[in-house]
This record gives sequence, C-alpha cells and structure tokens, in this order.
Amino acid sequence: MINFRFIANLIGRLLVLESAFLFLCVIVALIYGEPDAMAFFYSALITLVGGIFMSWKIKIKERVLAKKDGYFTVTMVWLIFSLFGSLPYTLGNTIPSFADAFFETMSGFTTTGSSILNNIESLPHATLFWRSLTQWLGGLGIIMLFIAILPSLGIEGRDLYVAEITGPTHSKTSFTFTSSARQMWVLYTGLTLLQTLLLMLGGMNLFDGICHSFTTMATGGFSTKQSSIAHWDSAYIQYIVIIFMFIAGTNFGLLHTAIRGNWRKLIRDNEFQLYFLIMLIASLIIGFCLYFNQWTGLGKSLRDAIFQVVTLMTTTGFATVDYLHWPPYLGLLLFILFFIGSSAGSTSGGMKVIRVYLLFKNSFIELKRIIHPNGIINVKYNNKTVHPNVMTGIMGFAILFMIIFVIGSMIMTLFTDDIITACSAVITSMSNVGPGFGSIGPMASFAHLNDFAKLFLAFLMLVGRLEILTVMVLFTKSFWKK
Repeated sequence: MINFRFIANLIGRLLVLESAFLFLCVIVALIYGEPDAMAFFYSALITLVGGIFMSWKIKIKERVLAKKDGYFTVTMVWLIFSLFGSLPYTLGNTIPSFADAFFETMSGFTTTGSSILNNIESLPHATLFWRSLTQWLGGLGIIMLFIAILPSLGIEGRDLYVAEITGPTHSKTSFTFTSSARQMWVLYTGLTLLQTLLLMLGGMNLFDGICHSFTTMATGGFSTKQSSIAHWDSAYIQYIVIIFMFIAGTNFGLLHTAIRGNWRKLIRDNEFQLYFLIMLIASLIIGFCLYFNQWTGLGKSLRDAIFQVVTLMTTTGFATVDYLHWPPYLGLLLFILFFIGSSAGSTSGGMKVIRVYLLFKNSFIELKRIIHPNGIINVKYNNKTVHPNVMTGIMGFAILFMIIFVIGSMIMTLFTDDIITACSAVITSMSNVGPGFGSIGPMASFAHLNDFAKLFLAFLMLVGRLEILTVMVLFTKSFWKK
C-alpha cells in the first residue's frame, strides 16, 4: 500500500520550504513599494499553515518509502507545489483566472516557459521575480532541493531521486544521493551568480540579471520583457545567454567532474559530443541558409541561428527573432530539435540526446545482426556495453513518448484552428520548450486557448518534466495493487 501518511508529511515539509520563497517575494515587493506584497504575504501564510498542518499534525508510523511511493510522491509534490504557487497570481489579480494561473505556474516549475501573458512589463517586480524563481527551483528539481536535507527525516531519498532526475541513467557526483544533490545545487547556484554578474557587465540591471540567470540556468525561458532577450539588442548579452544555456543543457554530473579537473571525461562523453555536434551542424545550416536568403549579414545570421538552435534544443525558449518568418524547411529543422532536447542529468527537457544516440546505434546494430545472426553485437556507450534492460527502457520510453504526442495532438486539434499549432503545442509542452509554431510562436502567447486546452497542456508539461514514466505509471492497475 502507498504510505500516504509519510508522503503527506513530506509534502507538508516541502510546502513550508515553498512558503519561505514566497516570503522572499514579499521582501522584493516591499523593496519596490508595489501593491502585490499583501498577495504574496497571504499566499505564503496559506502555504505555511498548510505545510505545518501536514508535517506536524499528521503522525508518522513508518519512515519508509517504497519504489511506488517515490513515483507517487514526486508527482504529487509537483502538482501541489504548482497549486500553491499559483496563489500569488490569483490573490494579486495579476492572473485572475485559475486555469491561466495554474498554467503559468506549472509552466514555471516544469521550466517550460509557455505563457499566457501579453503584457509582461506591466507586472509588479515581485510577480516577475516569482515567475523566474519558480523556474529556478524547478530546474534541478524540487525533490532534488529537498533531498539535500532528507537525512534529518531518516531516509536516503534514492527512489525520489530516481523518480525526478532526467535521463535513462543517473550520474552521481559522490557516494550518496544526498551529497550529489548538494553538490549539484552548489554548482547550479554558482553558475547562476556568475551569469548574473556577466549580464550586469553587459548592461542589464541587477533585477533583470537575476531573473534571466534564474531562467537561463533552469532552461526555462521566462523573461521580464515581452520581447524576451530581443529587448536588449545586444550581441554580448545574447552570447552570454547562449553560453549559459549550453552549459545548463549539459549533464550536471559531468560538469561537476569537469570543474574538479577531469575535463577529459566531459569531452570524451558520447552524449556530450553528439549534443555539441547537433548544435554545431544545425546552427551552420540555418545560419548560411538565412544569409543566402538575405535575412541579414553573415555575422548576424549565424548569431540568430546559433541562439535559436541553442535555446530550442536546450528547451529554454528565449527569443531574439521570430523564426516563423524563416523559410519553412528551417522551421522543420527547429521542430525536430523540440523532440531531441539536451543531455540527461541537465535542467532541459525533451527525449534527451543519450536516448536518441542509443536508439540510432541500436538500429544500425540490428542491421549488422541481420547479416551476422549468430554474432554477439552489443550496443556500447562510452566504450561500455549498455545493459539490455536499459535499452528496453529507452525503447519503451520513446514509443510511449510518441504515442502521447500523437494522441495529445489529436486532442488539441479540437481546440486550435490548425494542425501546426496543435502539434507544436503538444510537443513544446511535453519537451518543456516554451514557444511553438502557428499561433503560439515565439512572439505570441497561449492566452487565446480555452481553459481545458491550458489545463491539458499543463498536464503534458508535468508528464514531460518527470520523464513520462513517473506520471504514467500512476495510471496502471498494477501500481495500485497491494
């Protein structure tokens, strides 16, 4: 049976943590003397009271979390965090509709970056800060943040870690999951601070620098400006954002190893090599095509191409140009990047490069097996044989990913005017990209969709952020059997 009491206790403790971040937004509102301070105060108070009730009043008989408890806990945490996280929008009347507020909050925590807002600059600073902060908290993972203090609860957190971290394999930076979580959050925070400093040197003010560093390192894409990064029209700022998006799309376990001196392990990693190669080839193809189509000069064409390739492949979703004005064949190339995503163990979404790499490698090996039916030919990654169970899991994930994409697209056609908008809305939500094609392009929003469509896409954001299986396993009969 599911250990509901212990799970409720854990969620309560997490809500207390969420209330602390909401109180931080109260301070931001007071600094700028804006009227949403009370909305954040009441939101923080409600969240705190709810958290205290769940964590202190619900007595724990057993401090044990089984594997299925881990999947249920992670899914519930992200749902409940988003529900309480939407309170400042509704109480502050910045986003009065529940469906819109929940969509915006789920888009934040899952680092999707899709938005229903059409006048971002009109929002108070605390609200803008909360939008960015939700993405930063969701970047490495809500559970990952909490795992760092799980020893105080008497559990190690392995099943929670596995249920939330991205990718088919999980790189740890040290012996325990707790220390791995701590080390990754230290690295994550350090890179965020470094980017903030570099953006300020390029002309951003402190507030914008912090908010954009939050959403860059989280590969989220929320901006404090309606026109996103294009607002600054600065090559320096764009290149800084490109560099940190690329870093955020890299496996954080490998990044940590590289920073400690072992750069060879990062450079020789098959996933990192393919990740870099796809970006390089796609950027060059798009850049030169734009130049020969007289988009602009060669330097600007390459910069625009690199930015859009990196922002979409890392599933960040920032914008510097409207790629809907590009030739259709370039749009198709960008659409393919929506599916691929970046590295496992990063803050980005999508299927992940490692899965694409192993699927293609397995397909070519199957051709060899046809020619040599008695031969023993194994799929290898970094010169090590990949266990058949891992390959089975990857193939199952890919099939389920495509099934959900197809069914989701069919459902969305009921609520959109064209198939392009429907399909891109589904994949941009599943892969946590943000902008799409059609009426939800990089310079548009999701505001025109009806409430059911928004809630459905919010669900797909959650499914995609938790890597499909974590959520979908809850809908199987076997999960609920004793």
